[in-house]
Amino acid sequence: MARVLKVLQTLRNHWKKSLFGASVVSYGGHWLYGKHCDNLLRRAACHEAREFGRQVIPAHMLVKKATVILNPAACNRKAANLFEKNAAPILHLGGYEVTLVKTDYEGQAKKLLDLMEPTDLLIVAGGDGTLQEVVTGLLRRPDQASISKTPIGFIPLGSQNSLSQTLHSPSDNRVKHITDATLSILKGDTVPLDVLQIKGEKDQPVFALTALRWGAYRDVAANVSKYWYLGPLKSKAAHLFSTLKEWPQSHKASLTYQGPTPRPPDLTEKPPRPPLLTRIINRLSLYWAPPEQEVPQEPEPLEEVEVSAVELSIATQNSNLNLKRTEDALTVCVEPDTLSKGDFISTGSIKMKDPSMCPESALQLMASRLHLSLPQEGAGFYNIDNEAYEAMPVEVMLLPRKLHFFCNPARKQELLSEAQ
Repeated sequence: MARVLKVLQTLRNHWKKSLFGASVVSYGGHWLYGKHCDNLLRRAACHEAREFGRQVIPAHMLVKKATVILNPAACNRKAANLFEKNAAPILHLGGYEVTLVKTDYEGQAKKLLDLMEPTDLLIVAGGDGTLQEVVTGLLRRPDQASISKTPIGFIPLGSQNSLSQTLHSPSDNRVKHITDATLSILKGDTVPLDVLQIKGEKDQPVFALTALRWGAYRDVAANVSKYWYLGPLKSKAAHLFSTLKEWPQSHKASLTYQGPTPRPPDLTEKPPRPPLLTRIINRLSLYWAPPEQEVPQEPEPLEEVEVSAVELSIATQNSNLNLKRTEDALTVCVEPDTLSKGDFISTGSIKMKDPSMCPESALQLMASRLHLSLPQEGAGFYNIDNEAYEAMPVEVMLLPRKLHFFCNPARKQELLSEAQ
């Protein structure tokens, strides 16, 4: 008892050191517990992947080849380590012949895709920028009509992973998020996604999966990191300083667009073959009463509108995917420039977390293709899938269901239930 009292007396006399030591031990214990939980998640994922690798394949079938495009610079150069720890073991245990290709500089993925040999599946390990480069390189190929049918897996390793919320179930644990995304590739369920084709007057087309943004919110978001010393107030401060430099922030443009088009049936899902008697009756009915020739429909007339906006965005519907929709269209959001400075700051802070958010006061248009004309000087920059491009007049066209991405089966069921 005397020894216990002596220890307590010592701790009381040196309470600052005791408090510091308790904080270090508490932090270290929490860190070690987090590492232990991450190892348990990796072990469970590897056990599940091993069951796929143990499946017997016919003698005439070859092992599936998977080509992985990895951007080591993603996530502050942590992407390579994250991939090797959390994704690579799952792919190898799943029975794939993996070819890993690492990019060395920005834009290299486009060149690598031009030289890539046909593969059974393509895996992108990185963020929005890496995915946008891979999709652009894939659809610029001369054989894009055939190679675009290759299923694509997306392993979210970047600082921004906009498409991940569509394909995978949300999770705050990075290890679980990566392992679930990799297991989705082994399970094989896919969903079709639309693609934006953005073509300038001279340059080759650029392809995107989420959106093109142009305006004040985009410009402020590009400079938020300069105010890192303000901590959680940096977003509001960046928007405030932007209003002090220039107000109102109007961006004038001219839009010429064509309305939505009917969605054709999904030819990848073949209907069951009818019975023999039904097929004979159908053929006889076609013989005696041949179908009338369809009169080609004239394309919808183009509409033109002049806009003055604080920001303009052209987005696919991939962020809010509806697998049962009846029309193919991209969404144009024109946010009015008549808002107050306070509304600009509050809305900008929200758009920092959700760039796809379109306010109720905005003008929303649905189009299948459009031409965006900008002033010749001072147009600034676009954000195409969170990557900066010089702003210029462009033609934007929707390529509906152009690519198929691996999707978590539970997430796919959620999308199908929401569409009903």
